[in-house]
Amino acid sequence: MSLQNIGAANSDDAFYRYKMPKMQTKIEGRGNGIKTNIVNMVDIAKALARPASYTTKYFGCELGAQSKFDEKTGTCLVNGSHDTAKLAGLLEIFIKKYVQCYGCGNPETEILITKNQVIQLQCAACGFVSDVDMRDKLTSFILKNPPEQKKGSKDKKALRRAEKERLKEEAARQRIQEQLSAVTADMVMLSTNESEKKEKVISKASNKPNGISTPDLHATLVEELKANLRKGVSANQLKSHVGTLSGSDQEKLSALFEALFDGIEKGFAKEVVKKKNYLAAAINQDEGSQLLLLKAIESFCGKVSTTAALKEIALVLKALYDADLLEEEYVLQWYQEGLKGANKDSQIWKNAKPFIEWLQSAESESEEE
Repeated sequence: MSLQNIGAANSDDAFYRYKMPKMQTKIEGRGNGIKTNIVNMVDIAKALARPASYTTKYFGCELGAQSKFDEKTGTCLVNGSHDTAKLAGLLEIFIKKYVQCYGCGNPETEILITKNQVIQLQCAACGFVSDVDMRDKLTSFILKNPPEQKKGSKDKKALRRAEKERLKEEAARQRIQEQLSAVTADMVMLSTNESEKKEKVISKASNKPNGISTPDLHATLVEELKANLRKGVSANQLKSHVGTLSGSDQEKLSALFEALFDGIEKGFAKEVVKKKNYLAAAINQDEGSQLLLLKAIESFCGKVSTTAALKEIALVLKALYDADLLEEEYVLQWYQEGLKGANKDSQIWKNAKPFIEWLQSAESESEEE
């Protein structure tokens, strides 16, 4: 079965975990009786976690044609002859309106109908509740045919977690093949050793534990990294440059995060997605580097001058989680330590809570299974 990423915006992401079958159609009948049969509509609808009757009805509404889904046979028919590309385009619009979260873009949403007969999408990842445009023709059909209560959510989460682990292994192998030759590996080891030496020297000179950065050193690192970014350097080129800088790994990663996102207001999460390759190149996929990245985010959020960026912290964490730069155990560890630390009253913990609760729910259900 040929698969594709859910959502047109994710079509080029090789590591995107949410997939659906590519649409297959077949023209049946002749003359006035000609119809288009969407052969695998049931499988597509299952991947989208939406009733196949919704997508079938949507095609009919948009094409101005009669459409019918047979629940017994799983047959999806739309009157007239319609090519696959056109129907696939309409399906993408359906996904954007009725499947993807309007906040983080995640397709893992549930349709809710309020007491006032308003259709909403509740995201299981970031907690955002999206209001569907009730002027759309399909909304009246959904109100008359509300979705059934979700069943087997534990099984679905277990499968999703298993798929996440499988894709993570594939992504790790591909990153190793693309980024690490034997020579590069030696260079990384050398750079790490040199960084550790520099960190000890700086820590001793400043007489501060763990080599905590002075304001002057941090500002110098940020400006130097900004200068490189303005030159349009690639992620791997920036990684090599970071390895030559003075300071601890935490200092350099905190400076890199600020250099990438300084001045950000609205659209923080979208910018993180755009620049995730720089972060991926700068860290190793282990406990230490993930916690360094989380502390860099925490430090940055403590400095932002607007609340707009801080409000998107759950979306930022979700974006990095989807990109396999953060794993749930380290995110939860960082969050629990933060609630007990000196900055326990920071707004960051409150804004991150919806994503943390989603991770904890998935973790607890997995342990029960």
